[in-house]
Amino acid sequence: MPQPDSGEHITTVLDYPAPDGRVNAIRVDYAPGGSTLGTHRHPAGAYVYVMQGSVLFGIENREPVLLKAGESFYEPPGALHSVSRNASEDLPASLIAFFVLAEGDTPTVYDDE
Repeated sequence: MPQPDSGEHITTVLDYPAPDGRVNAIRVDYAPGGSTLGTHRHPAGAYVYVMQGSVLFGIENREPVLLKAGESFYEPPGALHSVSRNASEDLPASLIAFFVLAEGDTPTVYDDE
């Protein structure tokens, strides 16, 4: 069954070899009210920078934190990413997530996979 449009659009913006793996970065754009469907994990952790708008991040089922444009966030390796969504119903939001990956690692693992 096709997933409904969540208002999330992901674009790979960087993917370069590194001595023991690679450095990868994605841009995540959220439409107003948009979100990431389901829970996921970043095995290597994630370094996140909000470029536009504001985003709610929830880790390990803790109370979500609100990040605004210009703020950053570190997500520890393997943590359950339970909430990732645009905090606004009226304005778009964008972020960049960076991953330092070991050889063969994937940046994101969705819990329903």
